[in-house]
Amino acid sequence: QVQLVESGGGLVQPGGSLRLSCATSRRVFGINVMGWYRQAPGKQRELVATTTRGGSTNYADSVKGRFIISGDNAKNTVDLQMNSLKPEDTAVYYCNVQAGLNYYWGQGTQVTVSS
Repeated sequence: QVQLVESGGGLVQPGGSLRLSCATSRRVFGINVMGWYRQAPGKQRELVATTTRGGSTNYADSVKGRFIISGDNAKNTVDLQMNSLKPEDTAVYYCNVQAGLNYYWGQGTQVTVSS
């Protein structure tokens, strides 16, 4: 069974930066899309950013210009560089990998933006 291992969450002050990383526990073939989602308390899980096998990226409007997603299909890793963080970015962030009809999710990593 494939597991996604996330790292890089934590507490940061407004305006600060964090980098989230995600790697698969074993090699996954046929990855189409890799991405990050987040869920704040009392809210539904929402898309943050995705990257496709072809290199296309997609961002939520709320993070455009501040977050950068980078994926490596060969290494089965996907990172999320988060800059100019705001309190409203506080959430549990989940890594997602889509390979054919298979969808894999990480356990989530907490990001808290607070002074």
